[in-house]
Amino acid sequence: MELGQVLEALPPLTDPRVLVGAGTGDDAAVYRIAPDRALVATVDFFTPIVDDPTAYGAIAAANALSDVYAMGATPLFALSIVGFPRDKLDTGLLAKIVAGGAAKLAEAGVPVVGGHSVDDNEPKFGYAVTGEVHPDRIITNQGAQPGDLLFLTKPLGSGLVATAIKRGLCPEHLVETAIAVMSELNQAGSLAMLEAGAHAATDVTGFGLLGHLRNFGVGAEIDSRAVPYMFGVRELASVDMFPSGSRRNHAALAGEVDWSGLPEDEQLLLSDAQTSGGLLVAIPPAAADSFRAALPKAVAIGVVTADRRLRVRP
Repeated sequence: MELGQVLEALPPLTDPRVLVGAGTGDDAAVYRIAPDRALVATVDFFTPIVDDPTAYGAIAAANALSDVYAMGATPLFALSIVGFPRDKLDTGLLAKIVAGGAAKLAEAGVPVVGGHSVDDNEPKFGYAVTGEVHPDRIITNQGAQPGDLLFLTKPLGSGLVATAIKRGLCPEHLVETAIAVMSELNQAGSLAMLEAGAHAATDVTGFGLLGHLRNFGVGAEIDSRAVPYMFGVRELASVDMFPSGSRRNHAALAGEVDWSGLPEDEQLLLSDAQTSGGLLVAIPPAAADSFRAALPKAVAIGVVTADRRLRVRP
């Protein structure tokens, strides 16, 4: 069953306090609790993507927090979600995973107030995170306007890296780079986009860059040469380290993207399923320089267009 069919099984939302639900494929749900207060809620967990258990925990925490940051909200607290094969693996590994996640959440000033664990055949770890935002300050994935510049705040390639790690074929320097990128909080990017008056934002995760851009519901032109990748990722692409999720993403974009003759491996790079990726942000042209100044690592990769077509320039 496809994800869209699963969502269609949900009853329609009629509660006026639900400001953002599942219908727009946004990063988190938003629920108004007062005229000037709304709660932001998200949940995210996944199987190990790196061998280091402490790094795995940190990445899972950064990834879960990212959904709140993408909405322009402040995370308040987190609940852990754990699946662990206690009869197969040493629980000391789980202690390291939990410690890594807790340290990353502490970096963000977010307490872990509880959680739930189950015995599972394969380790799984993540968090349900609750945040807060003013109802008038929510940044969704639906407000991009023609002429907005599209910025990406982290380099791509974590899907390829995770696959290469599983196959024992990822260079150690790239493993270290990917861990640093995936465990980096999107907190600074969130604050910068709020100051710049961003019209729309999302974090780039499982649907890949173009999949999440498609959820903006607008046209855009992307300069493929401007899109940043972690050093060494292109070499992994050249030997087909793409995960199955990236191929599904690419297939889902069929007929929706004008690739302008871009080679298939480059198309797959733009579809690569990410973990704890950066923010994709639509910034008004007049605020582009101030956004760059506040977040120098952010890269302008394209522009929102007046039609609804997605184009990629080689």
